[in-house]
Amino acid sequence: MYLTKEEERIYEGEEGWTRKKAMEILVAIGDINDASRLIPVTRAHLSGASYKTIGDAFEFISGLEGRVRVKSTLNPTGMDRERWTAMDVPEKFVVKQKEILTAYEKLGVSLACTCVPYLINHKPQKGEHIAWAESSAVLYANSVLGARTNMEGAPSALAAALIGKTPFYGLHQAENREPEIRVCVKCNPADADYSALGFLIGNLVGSKIPMIELPPSSFPSKDELKHLSAAIGATGSVGMYYIKGITPEADARGLPGEKIEVEKGDLKELYEGRAEVDVIAIGCPHCSALELHRICALLKAEGKGRKVRRDFFIFTARAIKQRMHEVVKQIEEYGVKVICDTCFVVSPAFEKYNAVATNSGKMLRYVPLLCGGAEVSLGKTEECVRRAF
Repeated sequence: MYLTKEEERIYEGEEGWTRKKAMEILVAIGDINDASRLIPVTRAHLSGASYKTIGDAFEFISGLEGRVRVKSTLNPTGMDRERWTAMDVPEKFVVKQKEILTAYEKLGVSLACTCVPYLINHKPQKGEHIAWAESSAVLYANSVLGARTNMEGAPSALAAALIGKTPFYGLHQAENREPEIRVCVKCNPADADYSALGFLIGNLVGSKIPMIELPPSSFPSKDELKHLSAAIGATGSVGMYYIKGITPEADARGLPGEKIEVEKGDLKELYEGRAEVDVIAIGCPHCSALELHRICALLKAEGKGRKVRRDFFIFTARAIKQRMHEVVKQIEEYGVKVICDTCFVVSPAFEKYNAVATNSGKMLRYVPLLCGGAEVSLGKTEECVRRAF
């Protein structure tokens, strides 16, 4: 891979050990993927934030020096930074988690601690080259916003943030963004149907970029697209999808020859979860302001003055919670807990539950794997709220 003279100096260690290591990571990834050169990125989003998932590997991050060269945000951690005592997180975990946050903050990373950076004033524009980890955000950025990013891992996203560049390969190149398979949806999805649809599509297409064809009467909301993106990222290995009228590049792309169909019955099968659950969890990916408004309205309609009978957690970005203070206050009057900085999957606080109801296709995939084998019951948002009472 071609390096400029400045990049060569960094690679040789003339700008310090930290930038040398970052450049070595980028060069290695570039060589593996036959990248011709590095290109500038405008922003980065970093994973590897929860002690539950990163473990003591964070000590490498603690040893880094300098500052990130582009605006960089952090994925959810293993606890709410302000309410961790109420989450019953072990003290040892808290100490380690705080050390991780300190290490990232020292590097100049914004401790947004959310999986939806595009909802908190970190939204890239069409054609903008970025370096994002977090699969749900990558798919949303490429497919809904028209930005360009590969599915970065924790090391490569951090390296890109420290250098301000990334290897020019994969989804950064127009020729690698061609749709490869048509997915014809033979029903009108709504709400958690998009979680189920994404879960199926990820399994069906693997690494092929899908052109998703919805009925003419279907036009998903931004929140539905967020859940679609998260579910595809959870079960597939593809970094983008197309929907006509939504993906900025869709009209310029032809239709692939390969075609599969998804029927209403295919989605329905994913709703056949456990009858009884002991916890409700919404916010994977983190809830938007509109979702908080809707959940509040559903609680009012269903609650009729009652508090929830089951544990009920809502996860959102701290910036969104602060902006929606009055709505959050009303939600919590029903006994629901609105949690920031973390989520059900990456915190040890939720491993005590046996069965969870959610509207998230991402949780449907990861909770059984990462939360002690707990069962997941997928349901529409209204049904999840109803089950809490």
